[in-house]
Amino acid sequence: MKKNLHLSDFTNLASSSSIPKYYGEALVALAKENPRVVALTGDLAPATESDLFREAFPSRFFASGIAEANMIGLAAGMARGGDIPFVHSFSVFLTRRAYDQIAMQLAYPQLNVKLAGFLPGLTTLLGVSHQAIDDLALMRVLPNLTIIEPSSGKQTAAAVRAAAKIEGPVYLRLHKDKTVISNAEVEQNLEVGKGQLLLDGDDAIIFASGYMVAEALVAADLLSKSGIKVSVANMHTLKPFDTNFVMQHTTRTGVVVTAENHSVIGGLGSAVAEVLAEDPSSASIKFKRIGIADTFAEGGTTNYLFNKYGLSASHISDAVLKLLNVGS
Repeated sequence: MKKNLHLSDFTNLASSSSIPKYYGEALVALAKENPRVVALTGDLAPATESDLFREAFPSRFFASGIAEANMIGLAAGMARGGDIPFVHSFSVFLTRRAYDQIAMQLAYPQLNVKLAGFLPGLTTLLGVSHQAIDDLALMRVLPNLTIIEPSSGKQTAAAVRAAAKIEGPVYLRLHKDKTVISNAEVEQNLEVGKGQLLLDGDDAIIFASGYMVAEALVAADLLSKSGIKVSVANMHTLKPFDTNFVMQHTTRTGVVVTAENHSVIGGLGSAVAEVLAEDPSSASIKFKRIGIADTFAEGGTTNYLFNKYGLSASHISDAVLKLLNVGS
C-alpha cells in the first residue's frame, strides 16, 4: 500500500528567485563519474541547463549552433568513437527538425546517444513554434529508442542515471519544475519500463506522465473530498511500456483516465488504449484520455494553457466523475 498524498504534500517553489537546475546538476555529477560523457547543444545552453556542464567540462562541451540535424550527426560520430553524447535542445526542435537523422543515424544503428528535450507540451509562452505536442508520437514509433519522462524536477536525476545505463539511444522529455512532489520514491527512483504506483484506490486509476503527475495527484485529492478513492500511477517510461502494470490496475478498478502534456494522439493515452484494445478482459473498461485535443495551442502561462485546453487537475477529476456517473 502506497502512502496517500494530499495537497499539503506539495511544496510550492514559485516564490523562489530561481528554478533549481536538477537536470544540469545531475549531468555534471554523471560526467564526474564517467569521462566518456560529453554534451552538445543547439545554441540553448542556459535554457537546457547544459551551461553547468559547459562550466565544469569546457573541453567536453560542443556548441553546434542552430543546426539540430547536424548536431545529431556529430553525436552519432562521437558515439561510434566511444563517447556518450547528451544532446540538448527544445523538444520540438530536437525531435521534429532532426527526425530523419534520429531515425537513420541513431535509432537504426542503436547508437549510445541521449537526447535531452526541454519545453514539452504546453509549458512555454512562445506558442506553436515551440510547443512539442507531437514529440512522443514521433519518437514512440522508432524502434530501438527508449523514452523517459520524469514526473518532477527531482526525479530527473534518476532519469539521467537510468538513461546512462542504457546502451542505446534514449529520449529524455524534461521540464523545469517549480513544484516538488514530496515523495522519496518518486524523486529518487526510476526503473525503466516499470510503472510507479503513487496512490492506491479502488474506484478508478489515473495513468499520468511528466508534468501531469502533479496535476493527477491534485485531482485525486479533489476526488477524495467526495469520498472517491483513485489510484495514481507515474508512467515515466513511455517506451518500453509497462503493459502488465497497466492491465493489473485497469482490471482492478475498471475506470481509467490518462493524463499527458501532449496530444491525445500518439502519446500516453494511445499507449494505454493500445494495451486495452488487445486484451479481451478489458472490454468493459471505462476509459478517457486527458491531453491536448487535435489542435494547435496559443502561447501563455502553463496554468492558463492547462485550463484552456483541458489539462488541469479539475479536468482530470471531472473526467473520473463522468466515467463513474457521479453528478451527471
